[in-house]
Amino acid sequence: MASSKERILDSFENILINDGERAATMEAIAAAADVSKGGLLYHFPSKEALVDALGERLLTLSAVDRELMTADPEGPARYYVRTSVYEDSALDRALVAMARLAQQGHPKAQQNFAQIQALWLGALESSLGSRSVARAVKLMGDGLYYDAAFFAGSGANQEFGNEMEQLLELVDLLQEPRRRGA
Repeated sequence: MASSKERILDSFENILINDGERAATMEAIAAAADVSKGGLLYHFPSKEALVDALGERLLTLSAVDRELMTADPEGPARYYVRTSVYEDSALDRALVAMARLAQQGHPKAQQNFAQIQALWLGALESSLGSRSVARAVKLMGDGLYYDAAFFAGSGANQEFGNEMEQLLELVDLLQEPRRRGA
């Protein structure tokens, strides 16, 4: 069973994802986590403390993802595109929750997003040797993620099937000049 602190943070994340920042009051978070408001305040004395903890969670999960990306035998570019499908993982949930805050102009959320975007883009650029090619691969993956995260119930992803392999072939084409030493 998760600790009270983790349950509180999970509840904050869930409320942000499902209902948005306005619904994420301290009272609603405490009720969702099944703790008293005093218990919530013991672990997180303010909403900013919750945002900080969610940001730390996101940065930690992103750093682990970057390690997996750079160690992937098919390479970081193929990894990034292949894994850019929303699967309701811990990383996905933290990303979407933080995106809700960033969309409202929350400065810490925007800083966290800038950090992880630089982290992923840096790994791609290091592997691909070109910022432009890295950005193209990243935008391909980001588009897939956006499509999967925001249109999951529409049936659009059900048609995806064999397209992933075709997209990965495009990634390979983008990498071709580097492989030839150009």
